[in-house]
Amino acid sequence: MGTPQFAAPILSSLIAQGYDVKAVVTQPDRRVGRKKVLTPTPVKQVALEHDLLVLQPQKLSGSPEMEQIIALEPDLIITAAYGQFLPTKLLAAAQIAAINVHGSLLPKYRGGAPIQYAIKNGDPTTGVTIMYMVKEMDAGDMLAKVELPIGATDDAGTMFEKLSLAGRDLLNETLPKLIAGEITPVAQDPALVTFSPTIQPAEEELHLSQTAQELDWQIRALRPAPGAYFADFKGKRMKLWDIQPLAETTDLAAGQVVEVTKKGLKIAAADQTVYAIQELQPAGKPKMAIQAYLNGMGQGLKVGQQVITDEK
Repeated sequence: MGTPQFAAPILSSLIAQGYDVKAVVTQPDRRVGRKKVLTPTPVKQVALEHDLLVLQPQKLSGSPEMEQIIALEPDLIITAAYGQFLPTKLLAAAQIAAINVHGSLLPKYRGGAPIQYAIKNGDPTTGVTIMYMVKEMDAGDMLAKVELPIGATDDAGTMFEKLSLAGRDLLNETLPKLIAGEITPVAQDPALVTFSPTIQPAEEELHLSQTAQELDWQIRALRPAPGAYFADFKGKRMKLWDIQPLAETTDLAAGQVVEVTKKGLKIAAADQTVYAIQELQPAGKPKMAIQAYLNGMGQGLKVGQQVITDEK
């Protein structure tokens, strides 16, 4: 049971390892892109390539598809970023276990956006946890973990890919031991629980109160989508796709130009920190490198100019 690209390699590996996949459950097809093309999920695409039964209930609980799964009497129910809660009745249908491949080091970052939160909060590492599924979200006893570093240039896109492959490999190692009864589950410490709810639109906005490093963390956490923006950059919304926090400091106020050349633009952030903008996207325009912006829309910028203000 899974939906996005994170889950696709996990399904592919289960098939390659010789497990008898009786059904694949994924979210309904969605319309994507400007042309709103109805598109199957990445997990469905893998399933169709292998002629597997695909179930796509709009709401799993109480659906005919759920009864169909129960009737299969599965040994294992494995979820990876499926996107819906599993009713207790369904979890109980697993003859051996219902387990989840979760993209964090539980009990830290339960919820739907663990990878984004780890980057946004500046964590040096993150990882994957495999745990039993219970009625409470991501609260089951843990079976296995693997830890990965978050690099200075990693974003949500690169970490999704790394953690997907790490989760695939960890599941390959864990399943035979679980089936053989060789794993002792470890309960999650309630005192260490934190949550990572789905990113809301308000969390995409950048603010002058953030340091250069904090801005960089937020931008990378929301890249490649949905992106982070200043609401008022020369009077208009501006997405920043890539910045570089610098070691230098400045006495200029946050949002003012520290340095501008034909090829570069440095901006002051909170606590006297400074960052260089490398890629940005003006409202209604495509992404562009900073040099292209300075050669066009960014002409006339001057040191000390207040180019960014917080929306009032």
